Amino acid sequence: MFERRIPEWLRHAPAPSVRGFATLAAFEAVARGILISVFPVAMYDALQDAALISSIYFAIGIISLLIGLLVPFLNRWIARRWMYGIGAMGFVIGSGLATLGSPEMIVLGLVLNSLATVVTFVCFNAYVLDYIARIELGKCETLRMFYSALGWTVGPMLGVLLWEWWRPAPFVISGVAAAAMLGAFIFLRLGNGKQITRAQRAPVNPLAFLGRFLRQPRLIAGWLFAVIRSCGWWAYVVYLPIFAVENGLGDTLGGTLLSVTNAALFGSPLMLRWMQKHSVRSSVQTGFMACACLFCTASLVSSAPTATVGLLFIGSFFLILLDICAGLPFLMAVKPSERTEMSAVYSSYRDVSGILTPGAAWLILLSAPISGIFATAGVASLLAWGIAGRLHPRLGENRMKPVKPLQKEQRILFHET
Repeated sequence: MFERRIPEWLRHAPAPSVRGFATLAAFEAVARGILISVFPVAMYDALQDAALISSIYFAIGIISLLIGLLVPFLNRWIARRWMYGIGAMGFVIGSGLATLGSPEMIVLGLVLNSLATVVTFVCFNAYVLDYIARIELGKCETLRMFYSALGWTVGPMLGVLLWEWWRPAPFVISGVAAAAMLGAFIFLRLGNGKQITRAQRAPVNPLAFLGRFLRQPRLIAGWLFAVIRSCGWWAYVVYLPIFAVENGLGDTLGGTLLSVTNAALFGSPLMLRWMQKHSVRSSVQTGFMACACLFCTASLVSSAPTATVGLLFIGSFFLILLDICAGLPFLMAVKPSERTEMSAVYSSYRDVSGILTPGAAWLILLSAPISGIFATAGVASLLAWGIAGRLHPRLGENRMKPVKPLQKEQRILFHET
């Protein structure tokens, strides 16, 4: 009789690798990147009211912020694997509804896609903290961005072209990519993550974990880095194209520059190599100082629009550097027992920046030209540079360095004793 054995890979799932998480990020980049430039155009085509569209985005930002903070609370009743699956299906259903083309369905599709982004982002970061060692987080972030580069580079331009050819096309592609992301997640068998418990753990609720967050300065600093970096992207992605149009540089310049900037994601391994030769603190400070100088200078020379655009374009590459390293201080400071809760707090930076930046821009434009927005982003980057100076100089380094061999005199002394 031959003994039938279940294959080892079926009985014991291998530990998820950096490459597995990067693959999930790649599918998400396609699902989101192809719609990032389509939803605003589709909504304007359906509603014909820019003010109404702005109010819709503002409301979605607030809802997304609340949902993101509630994810750990919901995780008490819904396992993390199901939470991630619900988020992935949100992409699929939202894209499917948007293919119908009516104003209501397009808005509902945007809402579902925004909420899906928040839910999957919280779960994704919690899984990364579960399975990736602290010393490997920099490599994980870099490979994630490298795998995502194609989706974010080709997606925005391809999405608009497909929408002009056949309106449902970009939504169909987005839905298929989200379904593939869910399939990859199931294949990786991430489960509910590593279960770490402690005696008499306090009930998980938004107010409780926000209080724990506010009592940890390192987490606050890491979260501020993410918010300020995201505000810089808002200034570049949203207000640079408006500046270009107002100064007669064309309405396609902003989108073209964004595609070129996103192509620099393919160079993220080179940025990681540079970062590994320096400390995380030095990398974060370099990125924010460069952004501060370039954005402030761009505002000062706004009378020369081409120079302003060029300076902001150069600054965007340092924003990519910050995408790699500015999130590491937060991720490295999270306690194992608070992974899900603090991942929810970290994910809120997207929505907070999405609320703060348009609000601040509205106030600035009441008394200053649009170049004032670039100056504000530069000042905020300078503030982040100052905060980064308080990080530990060896943050992110491998503390388990090999022991140096004993010198001849030391060996003789050791032998005699």
